[in-house]
Amino acid sequence: MQLQMEDMDLQRAIANAQPQLVESLSHDPEWLLMKAKHFLPHTDLSHVDGITDRKEKVMLLLNALESAGPILWKQFIQCVCMEGNLPMDLEILLMSVSGEGLNQKQEAFAEASTQSPSQPTGLERRRHGSNSHPNGKESKQQRLDSAERYRHLIVASVCQRYGNKRAAGAAVLGQAQPAAFSQAFVNLVIRQSKASRLKERADKPREDSAGMQEAEECVDTAVKVSDLFESVVSSGTTRVILLFGKPGMGKTMLMHRLCQKWAEGALPPFLFTFLVEFRQLNLISRKLTLKELLFDLLLPPEDCPDAVFQHLLENAQRLLFIFDGLDEFVGNIDQPSSPCVSPALHRPMSISELFANFCFGKLLPGCTVLVTSRPKKLPDFLLSRADLLAEIWGFDREKVEEYASHYFRQHSFKEQAIAHLKNNSKLLSMCLIPALCCIVCVCLEYLLRKRLSKVELPQTMTQFYIKMLLIFISKQQTEGTVSEDTQLNHHRMAILGLCDLALKGLEQKKIVFYVDDIPEHVKEFASLHGLLNVFEVKRSDSLPEAGHAFVHLSLQEFFAALYLMINNAVDGNHLKKKFSLKSKWTLKNEARTEFMENFHIFLSGLSSKECRTFLTLLAEQNQAWVRNKQAAILQSLKKLAATNLTGPKIIELCHCTYETQDLELAQHIGSQLNFKYEFRNFRLTPLDVSALVFIINCGRNLTHLDFAGCPMELDCLEVLASCKNIEHLSFRSRKYGDEFAAALSKSLPKIKSLKKLELTGGSITALGLTDLAQVFPNCLQLEEINLQDNRLRDQDMGKVIGMLSRVEKLKTVDLSHNDISVKSVLTLAKGATACPNVTELHIRKDTIMIYFSGQSGKVPRSPNLRRREQKKENAAQIRSVKLRLQDCGLELQHAGEIAALLRGCAHFSEVDFSGNQLGDEGCRELAKSLPEVHISKQLDVSNNQISVDGVCCLLSAVNTCLNVVEFEASLHHQTAILKFIGDKEFASTHSRDTSRSGVQSGGSESQKSVVSRKIRLTDSGFPTRDLDKLCTVLKKCSSVSELDLSNNALGDQGVGKLVGLLPELKAVSSLKLSGNQISLSAVFGLAQCLSAQGHIKSIDIRYVQGACCCVFLSAMQLETRDLGLPCMKRERASPHCVFIVFSFGSSLGNAQSVHVTFWESVRNSSTRAAGKLLAHAQHLENDRCFRLRECTVSPKDMDRLCQILGKCTGLTELELSRNALSDQSIERLLMSLPRLHSLKLLSIRNNKFSPNCTLLLANSLNLCERIREVEVRSSENAFLHLARRIESQETSCRLTDCSIGQNEVEDLCRILEQCGHLAELDLSGNQLGNEGLRHLLDRLLQMHVSRLLNLSHNKISQDGVLHLINTLSTCRNVTEVQVSLCSKATSLIKFTREDEPRKILRLTECNFQPEHLPKLFSLLQKCTNLTEYISTNNNMTTGAVEDLLRALRKSLGTLRISIEEPWVRNESITSLLQMAVQPHGSVTEITISKDKGLLRVGVGFPCRTEKMESVVSRLNQCGLEAKHIHFLQRVIEKCTQLQELSWSHIDLNDAEEAMLANALLTLPTLRKFALTSSSVTPSGMGHLVAGLQQCHAIEELNLGSLGLDDTAILKLVPGLHKMPLLKRLLLNNNSIGSDGCFHLAEALKNAPHMEEINLSHNKIEHAGLEKIATLLPEMQNLKRVNLSSNSIGPAGGEMLAEALARCRRVEELL
Repeated sequence: MQLQMEDMDLQRAIANAQPQLVESLSHDPEWLLMKAKHFLPHTDLSHVDGITDRKEKVMLLLNALESAGPILWKQFIQCVCMEGNLPMDLEILLMSVSGEGLNQKQEAFAEASTQSPSQPTGLERRRHGSNSHPNGKESKQQRLDSAERYRHLIVASVCQRYGNKRAAGAAVLGQAQPAAFSQAFVNLVIRQSKASRLKERADKPREDSAGMQEAEECVDTAVKVSDLFESVVSSGTTRVILLFGKPGMGKTMLMHRLCQKWAEGALPPFLFTFLVEFRQLNLISRKLTLKELLFDLLLPPEDCPDAVFQHLLENAQRLLFIFDGLDEFVGNIDQPSSPCVSPALHRPMSISELFANFCFGKLLPGCTVLVTSRPKKLPDFLLSRADLLAEIWGFDREKVEEYASHYFRQHSFKEQAIAHLKNNSKLLSMCLIPALCCIVCVCLEYLLRKRLSKVELPQTMTQFYIKMLLIFISKQQTEGTVSEDTQLNHHRMAILGLCDLALKGLEQKKIVFYVDDIPEHVKEFASLHGLLNVFEVKRSDSLPEAGHAFVHLSLQEFFAALYLMINNAVDGNHLKKKFSLKSKWTLKNEARTEFMENFHIFLSGLSSKECRTFLTLLAEQNQAWVRNKQAAILQSLKKLAATNLTGPKIIELCHCTYETQDLELAQHIGSQLNFKYEFRNFRLTPLDVSALVFIINCGRNLTHLDFAGCPMELDCLEVLASCKNIEHLSFRSRKYGDEFAAALSKSLPKIKSLKKLELTGGSITALGLTDLAQVFPNCLQLEEINLQDNRLRDQDMGKVIGMLSRVEKLKTVDLSHNDISVKSVLTLAKGATACPNVTELHIRKDTIMIYFSGQSGKVPRSPNLRRREQKKENAAQIRSVKLRLQDCGLELQHAGEIAALLRGCAHFSEVDFSGNQLGDEGCRELAKSLPEVHISKQLDVSNNQISVDGVCCLLSAVNTCLNVVEFEASLHHQTAILKFIGDKEFASTHSRDTSRSGVQSGGSESQKSVVSRKIRLTDSGFPTRDLDKLCTVLKKCSSVSELDLSNNALGDQGVGKLVGLLPELKAVSSLKLSGNQISLSAVFGLAQCLSAQGHIKSIDIRYVQGACCCVFLSAMQLETRDLGLPCMKRERASPHCVFIVFSFGSSLGNAQSVHVTFWESVRNSSTRAAGKLLAHAQHLENDRCFRLRECTVSPKDMDRLCQILGKCTGLTELELSRNALSDQSIERLLMSLPRLHSLKLLSIRNNKFSPNCTLLLANSLNLCERIREVEVRSSENAFLHLARRIESQETSCRLTDCSIGQNEVEDLCRILEQCGHLAELDLSGNQLGNEGLRHLLDRLLQMHVSRLLNLSHNKISQDGVLHLINTLSTCRNVTEVQVSLCSKATSLIKFTREDEPRKILRLTECNFQPEHLPKLFSLLQKCTNLTEYISTNNNMTTGAVEDLLRALRKSLGTLRISIEEPWVRNESITSLLQMAVQPHGSVTEITISKDKGLLRVGVGFPCRTEKMESVVSRLNQCGLEAKHIHFLQRVIEKCTQLQELSWSHIDLNDAEEAMLANALLTLPTLRKFALTSSSVTPSGMGHLVAGLQQCHAIEELNLGSLGLDDTAILKLVPGLHKMPLLKRLLLNNNSIGSDGCFHLAEALKNAPHMEEINLSHNKIEHAGLEKIATLLPEMQNLKRVNLSSNSIGPAGGEMLAEALARCRRVEELL
């Protein structure tokens, strides 16, 4: 029985391995034939020799050997294994089932020890015959036995470490399992990934790749552990598997589990599995060979190491090497310098070089390399070499429940614990990370054991670690209940030592510690409480020793962070430097802290208020000390929020903020992030989303979340549902399919504020959409849904609108870039028109947009709202739909379905079928249905391959559809648009028309004329045969008001046919026929038409590049007359309509512009036209216009044009532009002007005039008495304004910039002398020069100019200025001369017809030189009637000014002299006063303004002087020095009549102040005194006040900007008491306060004439204002008050307004 079982095993093994066995033996079929003849000597095998196919030959021989019996077959298999060259896995399989080798183990081992370890391998190994030396067979068997013993040794070691389900020896069974495997293993969630995306993350850790849209193949797929090896195809080369995951995901645990499963036989492809941990490789400093790595660092064989090593080399394809924790390696791993060259097996190499050569297949080629790492540190070459990438996602909800079930399997509160985890979403999010799941279960178990009434677990990861530490400590307490504070205090020093060890390890990149590294009390504490693991480590070839490491790297980070928070030597500044997020956020080329993945998170967590007591106990400090440290971390987080953060950085910041549990900090960070979060191409865990939700929920603003290309567990969506402030949610990734949509549908209704949802670029089908659509109605605020670029098919489209129509506030749905056909388009269109709340459907190629009304829910009914509800119901009943089906492939076969669709909907606002292939017949089908279709705006069928037939079909709708108002078509541009009038507008128009027409307009004719219509058929180039079709349709469009047939190349004949239709088009008010290649003769025809047709308003003809066209229209009863057209016939269509047909000659091109407009008239029927005949007669008197532009007109043509226009009654405007008119043409035009009786304006634009032509235009004043103004500009533009009647009126002639020079002056003067009423002559901008100016001024008296002569910009010099000045004395009617030689170059002479005594001379920047001054003074002496002389910056020196002042005089009256020169600013007051008294008359005004450089003197004639005795007496009283007496005698003598004294921006010394106070201010006639913006000393202010007390006649006092304070005002008050005539008091820009206001109020009580008070820009407060406000009503003449820029306040403003309300004459308040 046993033999039968073995034979069956052999048969099954051979059957399974037959393909591989045949493949191996087919390399040497002759050897197999020789062996077959040896085993089968009596069998004829001759037939095999002739077979050429090797595999067929091998198959026949194997079948013959198997048929010989099981004993012979087993012997043959053993022979093949010993002598043949088989793959090692096949060889071991065959030997194990054939039973060979086990009985000869001792002998083979003895023989192997004497043999060389180096043996030929592979298919190149030499095959021996039956007479081969027996040592080869024995050596091979020896290697196999040694390798098998080594394999059993490794299996036993693994089973001893992890335990085994099957017996592994008594020694193994006697060992306890390690803590890691005390629980049953729970499988992890693993997803296959792509190297390209992972490489991008390695280049920029967790950074975004904005705009990257992942392809379909980038979707992560779930895999099992066994799939990791099965999915990698065995190709004889090294296979590299990269398994990465975040901290705590269970990478190391999984690797140990793999080793355990291999030892149990669960991984049959691998004979050997080696686990290499990088944290132990960090301890190796010297170089190693491959053999040393395997046998010194790992488990050595018990015997024959060379044989075992050789066996490993030969069987590399069945070796599995696990390199765990690449991220923990402290060295740099680079690509081998020569990746194509295999290193020598016995050459020592560094650890990094050994690892790289493993990955590149240079060591043990064909083996399988499995590498684990965190994602942050991945060499580029490893990513490119990896055959498979997979990521550990940790647990999902089911795995958490499975783990908890195993953990609590022996507890009675198992179900309670599991329920607690499932009901707490935040807790469940943490448990998705296996390491945290273990800690949570530890804490939960501890709390449930206490049987508390309420189980309160920590909220953050940091708090869980603290709780775990306290639980581990409490579990070892043997005495009674001890408080946590006491326990911490008892173990404080040990905890501090452990924290110090953790921080030093991180700083030194050390995670394995030796016994000497750890203080004994720390080691004892940590080992007792399970905080440190103890394991065996080797340092190269040294003896094994004990190594210690934290049970998890995150635990080491926790204790390191704790050290910084409780160490007294670490202050806040040092803590800020240590707090860094570089471990995740820096670029690859920057220095990074390798092992600080969670360090910053723990620091943030320790900064929470909940940790404050824990820290104070360990630090033995008060809470204020701890709070300062925590504040430093919180401040760092606030600063980070203000920087530019990408998506991964935002997540990390959210984690840190969540750990603090600080709501104020979270709100601040949310505001800094601007409430918009964009995440691109990195994986998000539920814990990430939970931290994000914490930030969002703490804020008060609605946010926008955008996830693009982010792998996301479905549990994230449930966490997201707890976010209450999401307004806009967006997902973009091919990963998101129906399963994702189903999970999302459970969360969406919980997001109450969601308005916009985007699910784009995904894999959602109708199944996923159905799940979403079922919950959309529960999203009460949802307005916009975007489902672009998914997997929706044709059959799904019919359901979409119906499913979404129940969403109350929905406005927009985007279904673009889904897989649809024409059938889907029509299905969507039917659904949209049938759905009551769809307002628009827009489909264009791949774009699909559906718009809904977005109406909110029902309004509660109440009596006050019934009317509003009724209106809403009515609006809903008459809803209109926009239907746009553009570029959808619609053809003729769909036209019937489209027409039925249009008829089925009550109202459309717009319908757009452009870009399809409906053709003429499709358009005909649509046109037939239009009378039954309700469209309120337009129908667009452009780009539908239509011809003239299609245009005619659509044009017929203008006649058949009453609400069509416009039709626009172009065959060239393939446009065809029908525009409609809305129902309301149509009803309103129809009602008005009915009321006007009464019973006179009945029948269909009246109804068709209700709405005025426009037809635009342009750029179509109608052939002659098609024009007849068009005319036939146009005849029926009698109500067309605007007709545009431009750019159709109609020619003369085509235009003639169209003009023949005009009697039928009774309502036309505008006609355009531009660009139709009409001949030039039509211009005169149009002109004659304007004469004959009284209803034409304007004709505008424009030639472009020599082209011309024309059109005309008559619709009134006219007498038969010849219109003068070259080829014309006249026909009568009815007693009231006349039309004219043109047949023109040569064409002048198609670039023409013609527009004819008509007076508005109602001509719906012949009856109405007759009734309105008298009304049309009034048009003959209205303004009419004829414009001809860009057309060359010869003198002969001008004669003809003028002859025709002369017959036109009512022609008021004639414009000729760009017509290249010659002098002769213009002369003939001007000669014809008297015949144009109604003309008001003749415009000749853009026509170059010669000087002679300019004179011709000027002479038109003498040719036509109706011309009132001639204006010629720049020798190109001329405008002649005419009056209707001939009457005595003034005329004007303006010839500006016409290049008129000295040679034309004589002719011009002769022309102008004939103009009897010339009021204004403008010759500015010409070239008269000094001589031309002189000659013109000599004839000035003969030209009778009565108002203004403008000679500016005529290139004159100082001599020309003198000529102009001379006119003041030579021309009696010249009242003012104004000259400036600056850039303005002004030269004006103003005239007056009356004998006005005022004569003014203004000279500006004339730059007079010494040689000009005598002439100037001489001319001024002759002008004895001069009343004002104003000189500004004329280069007049002080001496010249004194001479000037002495030269100016007159017999009687006043003369005002103003001198403005720069030197005035620097002259002293004495010098300026001395200059001011130089004129011969009496000084009445002295104004000095140094900021402007102005000296103004008013002089009265004849001079009045005071007696010298009185002057001397007054001066003696002033106490002045003797040297000033003589000067002041002269000043006072000249100023006895001084009425105005105004000084500004001056600095007075003591003498000048005394002079001003005691001499000038005592003048009896002084009425105005102003001293502003000047510097006055306090003593000078006293003199000033004393002098003002004598000014009893002052009416205006201005002391602004003098810095007067309350004290100065107090001194001023006595003077104000003595000014009874004061009208204006200006004290602005001073420092007057409330006290000053009190004094002013007292002084102004006796000021009945006061009209203006200005106290702005002072320091007046409420009390002062109150005093002023009390005074104001007493001033009955007050008009203006300015109190701005004071400290009044609202109450003061109200008080002031109340006071001013009683001032009846106040005009302005500031």
